[in-house]
Amino acid sequence: MIKLTLKDGSIKEVEQGSTIYEVAKQISEGLARVATCGIVNGEVKDLRYELQEDCNLSIETFDSSLDGKKAYWHTTSHIMAQAVQRLFPNVKFAIGPSIENGFYYDFDVEKPFTDEDKAKIEAEMKKIIKEDIEIERFSLPKQDALKLMDGQPYKQELINDLADGEEISFYKQGDFTDLCAGPHLMKTGKVKAVKILSSSGAYWRGDEHNKMLQRIYAISFPKASQVEEYMQKLEEARQRDHRKIGKDLELFMTSPLVGSGLPMYLPNGATVRRLLERYIQDKEVEMGYQHVYTPSLANTELYKVSGHWDHYKEDMFPVMKMDNEEMVLRPMNCPHHMLIYKNKMHSYRDLPIRIGELAHDFRYEDSGSVCGLERVREMCQNDAHLFVRPDQIKEEFGKVVELILSVYKDFGFTDFIDKFDFPKNVKRVREYISDEANVDRIISEYEKNRKKTDQPFYMYNMTIQNHSPYDKDAANFKQPIKIESSKYDAEANRYLNLIKYSDDSLKQLTGYFEKCKEPTIILFLGDHQPRLTDEFMNKITNGQYQTWSSEQMMKRYQVPFVIWANYDIKEQHIEKTSMNYIQSILAKTAGVKMTGYQRFLNEVRKEVPTITSQGYWGKNGKFYQINDKGSPYYGIIQKYRMIQYNMMFDKKNRRDSFFEVSK
Repeated sequence: MIKLTLKDGSIKEVEQGSTIYEVAKQISEGLARVATCGIVNGEVKDLRYELQEDCNLSIETFDSSLDGKKAYWHTTSHIMAQAVQRLFPNVKFAIGPSIENGFYYDFDVEKPFTDEDKAKIEAEMKKIIKEDIEIERFSLPKQDALKLMDGQPYKQELINDLADGEEISFYKQGDFTDLCAGPHLMKTGKVKAVKILSSSGAYWRGDEHNKMLQRIYAISFPKASQVEEYMQKLEEARQRDHRKIGKDLELFMTSPLVGSGLPMYLPNGATVRRLLERYIQDKEVEMGYQHVYTPSLANTELYKVSGHWDHYKEDMFPVMKMDNEEMVLRPMNCPHHMLIYKNKMHSYRDLPIRIGELAHDFRYEDSGSVCGLERVREMCQNDAHLFVRPDQIKEEFGKVVELILSVYKDFGFTDFIDKFDFPKNVKRVREYISDEANVDRIISEYEKNRKKTDQPFYMYNMTIQNHSPYDKDAANFKQPIKIESSKYDAEANRYLNLIKYSDDSLKQLTGYFEKCKEPTIILFLGDHQPRLTDEFMNKITNGQYQTWSSEQMMKRYQVPFVIWANYDIKEQHIEKTSMNYIQSILAKTAGVKMTGYQRFLNEVRKEVPTITSQGYWGKNGKFYQINDKGSPYYGIIQKYRMIQYNMMFDKKNRRDSFFEVSK
């Protein structure tokens, strides 16, 4: 006999070698009917898995977890493949995984599936479900597996990728057998309702150099009513997509004849845009700004003289050769405004001069990342440059902050502290407020709040101590750390000393709250690595930096993060994640009540552990562009984008209960 610790903490004794399905049946016939898979010591297992020793066991259903749903959907993907095989006998099979919402299967067929084909496939799937075919699992050695998959080149390629000596598992249902690790349901009849959603082309393994396959997306549920509910939700999400709203309200449009990432504002959209432009221009005029217009095209020499070329040329559009000039679409306005100021002599009495512009700028965004108005290649940037005397710097800087605060207030941001709230004699490192002084202020604000209320205290804090540049020493900047290597330069040495100061301040912060009785949790992180020179980057990469891909360039944004608490929390190491998940990781770690959105993020993170502006990494370790329809995670990403839109912009239909913790 072996002992099983179930999800509710109870202990159940069963015969050694009992399957998870048999255990479910012993618990109740009802549980056995709806069981989809088991989780043994944290690992997802097939219902046919034989239990050999004491363990923790959770028997999952469609409604109990995402793992339970995935087993259900994975089974249905095989039902779809079997239906396609019956209708298209010469089909070659690729992969058919479960995804965040449903599943897909990739097929190599002579021609794309038509709507009529998909209707026939769905009807055949329902027939296979009605047949209630028993699903069997078996394993073969590698050579036997290759022989079994004779005539299926994609399956054979997957088998060849597996290690020699490894037993390779298959699932068989009637006349259909598929290479698969599982898990799967016991019979096809366990699936109750299916719906084919869409189809598209997809490159084998997401590589454009491989053959284009035909992908069918679908969903399944234990109840027919759930299919109807899901389709309704999809329609609601489609209605909230800003691209649809933009079309329905006639705000903007795009056209391949114009180009990717180049939206055109229609009369209604132009009206909204004009109101926003007038709003900010009027505010600036009130504060003495003079507005200008500058060309969207400029000689490359302009950016070389200004110093922008070396830093931004990879983000610019390609150079255009015109007569004897090399021209480029501008990515920023700074050099143009400098030339306007330089156009004539100015007396010190003329200052300050404030030059503002609503300028059209161009960035060569990857075609896979552009989307509606969210990410574009041509944008309108509200930009300004101030020319002042040294004695005017403080006052003018203060007025800029006033302008920012005024806009913040208009958009609902009211409660924050900036550097002007610190005393004049505050401790600095170089010209910036030190992390030590910053920590002192955090503690001060906490103690001040505790005197007023016993309600939980929250603070979001951004430090400035370690900001670039790193090219100069300062009397208030001692450097106890020294790198003894010719490969690294003084800039890197200064930066690492700044990190040492931050380490000391973090110790100061945790040391204080370690003594506090109130349960406290601290999240500490950075947003990107230091902006060091291309010369330095070439040094440490042996000249390879200039040829880095967009995926490789993301290395410059890899930073550690720490979650610390003055009470016991589960120790864990997270190898790879991204900023979008930090709040949900923090909430889960803290053990606080999470919003529906935070729970959703934690589920997404299981499949897509890292999402960036350049693309994302799936749990398979591969990097994908945001709009790669061939990605096995495309459906997850699309749902994530729709929910983000609902959270941020769709005020009318926003589900507050999903994004907020109920009081």
